[in-house]
Amino acid sequence: MAENQTSVCTGIEQMHLGDSKDLLSNAKGGSQDSKSLVVCFGEMLIDFVPTVSGVSLAEAPAFKKAPGGAPANVAVGISRLGGSSAFIGKVGDDEFGYMLANILKQNDVDNSGVRFDHNARTALAFVTLRADGEREFLFFRHPSADMLLLESELNTDLIKQAKIFHYGSISLIAEPCKSTHLAAMKIARESGSVLSYDPNLRLALWPSAEAAREGIMSIWDQADVIKISEDEITFLTGGDDPYDDNVVLNKLFHPSLKLLIVTEGSEGCRYYTKEFKGRVAGIKVTPVDTTGAGDAFVSGILSSLASNLNLFKDEKRLREALLFANACGALTVMERGAIPALPTKEAVLKLFPQVTA
Repeated sequence: MAENQTSVCTGIEQMHLGDSKDLLSNAKGGSQDSKSLVVCFGEMLIDFVPTVSGVSLAEAPAFKKAPGGAPANVAVGISRLGGSSAFIGKVGDDEFGYMLANILKQNDVDNSGVRFDHNARTALAFVTLRADGEREFLFFRHPSADMLLLESELNTDLIKQAKIFHYGSISLIAEPCKSTHLAAMKIARESGSVLSYDPNLRLALWPSAEAAREGIMSIWDQADVIKISEDEITFLTGGDDPYDDNVVLNKLFHPSLKLLIVTEGSEGCRYYTKEFKGRVAGIKVTPVDTTGAGDAFVSGILSSLASNLNLFKDEKRLREALLFANACGALTVMERGAIPALPTKEAVLKLFPQVTA
């Protein structure tokens, strides 16, 4: 277990992190490289992970807390890999919210787009780890602060700097965050940012399966880059074969899309562009916890794209970047928690010498 995760079986110590304003800063001395900046929008929360694997939440003897939330994970992952990243979202005006803002700062992520809500708490998620390392979720959001971000609270200057603007679908579930999400996408698109979308389906958070399908697809045709899993293909297409290229190309690849990636866990990933398509094999490791693996993969590919948008048209370089992203995901599943397990570029290249970055 990562050292910066804290046992909560006997309660949570008070953290004196100072006034929230002290926690908001431009990472790396305020000198963000706007030429390669990736701005991530959405939720940041606390994951509570059982101290033992293969048990239900009711059976778990204790939990350890770890920072999470897919867009925030991606922002930290990019920074860990040596890239430039920022996070925009809302947390509670509470000790967990302060802790999360501070974790972004500690990981050299620009957190000047973080806002604090005085009337709602930071979101919590209890994550069960089955014996095979796969996850089950129980969320506490009624509503949580991330759902209440207002358009007036957006750091528009930060969005306008983004080379890549990355987001998920959880921020589309409820107002006012949904409208804020759409407004942020509009600003990014008008500023020339590449729009990156990882639907990150969490069906339990949506009112219904149909609402989830409709919500996820409502912004589908605006993205330049989409990363999707096999299960998400099956869900979004109403049960079609996720391994059928015709299903992917006919139902999910839209005219404006530059890159569609289908992740297949330990088996690797498939990629589709207007010019070519193919598959990159995964890297086999023994999984401990798959939490954050997809986010580590996204961090890997977006850090590469932020450095070289020509990857869209260079299949050889794209395949190298996807192998690197696969390696980022593989290294992450070897530890518990999401953010604590996200790798550095040096760690990836050391453990997997066959990978280039």
